[in-house]
Amino acid sequence: MPLFSKGVITQIATDNPDVYAFKVSGHIDDDASEALAEFMNAVFDARGTVSMLLDLSDFTGSDWDSMLDTDVIKSRFRALTHVKRYGVVGAPDGAAKMITLMNKIIPVEAGAFEAKDIEMAWEFVGAHPLDENQPKLG
Repeated sequence: MPLFSKGVITQIATDNPDVYAFKVSGHIDDDASEALAEFMNAVFDARGTVSMLLDLSDFTGSDWDSMLDTDVIKSRFRALTHVKRYGVVGAPDGAAKMITLMNKIIPVEAGAFEAKDIEMAWEFVGAHPLDENQPKLG
């Protein structure tokens, strides 16, 4: 499966085929959100359980109506049974607190990391960037 890239979302190749990492650089529009959801639904179909790392350190927001897209809703519900570990780097304060809270009540091991703790986030999901020329998280 080729690396995902749509709008401000870019996949980062990892040394573990069961870990999917993404860098968000800017504002996520509906098209990018839906495309990522479709991509991850295909990953869930093909691979079963995976871990994910999402770098939001350059995230500037998203279109609210993208959360109502059918594929986005489906991928979020499927993530509850298809994602083992979910690490988020540089999340806004409110999102980081929600990730910490949700970690206690959902079946996914979730962790929020500051940008300076990027190595801890990679260790948490069990992978590292595959290629030094790929965009770096954090």
